[in-house]
Parts: sequence; structure tokens; C-alpha cells
Amino acid sequence: RERARDGDDDREDDVLHCEQQGGVDDDDDDGGAKARERARDGDDDREDDVLHCEQQGGVDDDDDDGGAKARERARDGDDDHARWATHGARERTEDVTADAKSLVDATETFIFDCDGVIWKGDSLIEGVPETLDLLRSMGKRLIFVTNNSTKSRAGYTSKFKSLGLNVGAEEIFSSSFAAAAYLESIGFKKKAYVVGETGILEELDNVGVQHIGGEADAGKQVTLKSGELMHHDEDVGAVIVGFDRNINYYKIQYATLCIRENPGCLFIATNTDAVTHLTDAQEWAGNGSMVGAIKGSTKQEPIVVGKPAAFMLDYIANKYSLRKDQICMVGDRLDTDILFGKDGGLRTMLVLSGVTTEETLKSPENDIAPDFYTDKLADLLCLKPVEA
Repeated sequence: RERARDGDDDREDDVLHCEQQGGVDDDDDDGGAKARERARDGDDDREDDVLHCEQQGGVDDDDDDGGAKARERARDGDDDHARWATHGARERTEDVTADAKSLVDATETFIFDCDGVIWKGDSLIEGVPETLDLLRSMGKRLIFVTNNSTKSRAGYTSKFKSLGLNVGAEEIFSSSFAAAAYLESIGFKKKAYVVGETGILEELDNVGVQHIGGEADAGKQVTLKSGELMHHDEDVGAVIVGFDRNINYYKIQYATLCIRENPGCLFIATNTDAVTHLTDAQEWAGNGSMVGAIKGSTKQEPIVVGKPAAFMLDYIANKYSLRKDQICMVGDRLDTDILFGKDGGLRTMLVLSGVTTEETLKSPENDIAPDFYTDKLADLLCLKPVEA
């Protein structure tokens, strides 16, 4: 701790931070002291994990009476705060615990992004099921909002189920749903041309909007022979651009013609994300690259229905009669999730399990600050306030 105060040793900074989080104190047991000693020496990744567990407030068989009592109260259901102990959190009185409890107590509804928060690709992020179950047991409403338009709400219900998560379609709001809901909200009666995948098509079917394009145009090619002219449907009143693994020049040209030549044709983007987590191995070019192509050819700005635009939040708040000051937005992106929450007047929590790193968050170039941040959703009680 002395070296940490003097700024001599980064590892000692981590130990001091651990103490500040409430995981270690002067009365800790010998096992904790040994773990800290081994962690300082950097001898064993497992010991680093033990120290991390203490930092997160982990409870083990040798835990102090306070942890045992907290677990006992959680089992009896007498104290919401004690319930956190069963999730691996020792009762603590430090500011960070007060901040976390204050956030949870003040939040009626948690809105979660999916990619990078709940899962990466098709891999569930550690601790998510237990955290969601815990929040539900405390009476919190859970809503899942994703900018990924490749699936409909029915498709996402199946994905949640495949990962062992019990989430209903009414709790899911995808950007594919948002595109269809937007057209329904304005009384749209024409056809829509879709640059995108099944999710958008299924959601348009659900609201009775006729559509062309999408996967049907996946294999179409343009030869550009002398005098070639592409015809387009003059009844198209909206072009919807969502993520499309089969985007091609035909689709770009068709969308361009509809927007430029059909009077009043709407240009709708499900989102403008630069990158996305399609697999857990790397980031992939997101829908922003596809929207950018159409923006470039039409010189028009799209109507964005996904995050960070306000449409989905307003829709959700109106549907469930929610007070926005009782909602917390949890996401992994600063420029979509956190901006979505801040612009909407919500509390915000950033998790570092997805796109954003702590370095990016704390960079002088970043001007989007969440209220709290933590490594992953399961670490909800170890929230770190973001310094101004």
C-alpha cells in the first residue's frame, strides 16, 4: 500500500484498488493475505484470479461472519442487498458498494445491449445467467436491445433459448423490429426495398408491409454492358438498409435508384455501427459500411431507427409506461449504447467485455462518459464511477 501511495509500482496500485473495492481489509484471513502476496509477485495467474475474486467481493468457505450473515439473509429473502452476497458479493460499506446498491435500488428497468454484453458471437459471456436471474428475483424489468438486424424478435428468442436464457419475445427489441415499427407508426402503405437479411423481412411481414429485395437479390449481378439500364419499382416508398452479408453492387444500385428517383422515398438505416461482433474471434465491418455506400451514392442522410437514435427508447418507454429516470442502459459501446442512454436521460453503465477498452474510455479524445463502468455484467457490484 505504501508503494501504491508513492506511485512506485503498478501492481501495488492494483492491490490498493482491490482494497478500495472492499475485497481486502486488515482483518482478512491468512488465505487472502497469501493470495495478495502471490498476486504481488506475479507468480501464478490463478492467484491473480483469487485476488480478482477478492476484489469483486467473492465469498468462499473461509469467509468472515459478515459474508455468512449476508448469505443467510439472502436465502431468507429478508434483504435485497443481502441477495447480492449469494451472487459472490461480501457486504461492504465502501463507497463503491453504496454506489452500486444505489444504482440498483433506483433502477426499475435495465436495458441491455446483447453483442458484447450478453454474448460474443454464439458464446455466452461468463456470469450472465446468474446476474439476470438475480435481477429478476429483485423484481427488476429486463429489456434487451440490439442493433443487429439479421434476426427478428422470434429469431432472437431462439438464440436466447439456445444459450440457456429464458427471455421472451416481448422483452427483445432489435433494429429489424424498429425499422418495421417505424413504418407502422407513420402509416406506411407502399413497398419497401430491403438491403438486409431475414430479420428485417420477417418483421415487415409482421406489420403487413410489402417488401422486395433482401435475400432474393443476393446472387444478382450487374454486367455493365454497353447501354445497360437497370429498372426499379416505382412503388417503393422506403429503402431499409440493415446488415447484409450478401451485399452487392446490384443492391446498392437498386437502392440508389429508389431513393433518388422515387418521390418521397425514405432512406432508413437500422444502425450505423462501424463494427460488430459476428463471431467471438474478431470484430467485423458493421452496417455503417453498408449505409455509407448508399449515403455516398444518394448524398442523403438516413433515418436511423437503432441506437443511439431515440426511436427505440421512446417506443419502449411508451409501451411499458416507463419513467426514463428509472432506467439504466448497459452496453459495451460508447457511441451507441452509452450515447443512447445519455441522450435519453437514463443512467448508464459500460461493460468492457465488448468493443470498448478502458484505455479508450479514459482517452482524452473520448467525450462520452458513462455513469459507471465494469469489466463484465457479472461484476455489477464492483462498478467504478467514471471520474469527470
